[in-house]
Amino acid sequence: MIFSYYNIGITMSTLSVPLTPAIEQVISQFVRAGVASSKAGVVRKAIIQFIEDQAVRDVIEAEQEARDGKILYGDLDALAAKMDV
Repeated sequence: MIFSYYNIGITMSTLSVPLTPAIEQVISQFVRAGVASSKAGVVRKAIIQFIEDQAVRDVIEAEQEARDGKILYGDLDALAAKMDV
């Protein structure tokens, strides 16, 4: 499934996630290195990167399925009806 973080919206919420001291230290190092201006910024960038990486994996998987012949042809409405979607 491909997600677009551009459609998530401007309103932000807060999420509390327990981190190991080692992960928190790495996040702080990223802040000191200027990767982001805050720890939250580092985590947001990491999540966006994860979403983008997943999108690439999804495309690669779809390309492989096409090479394997797992392609559906025809009218999309008729195909969806057959799949009970």
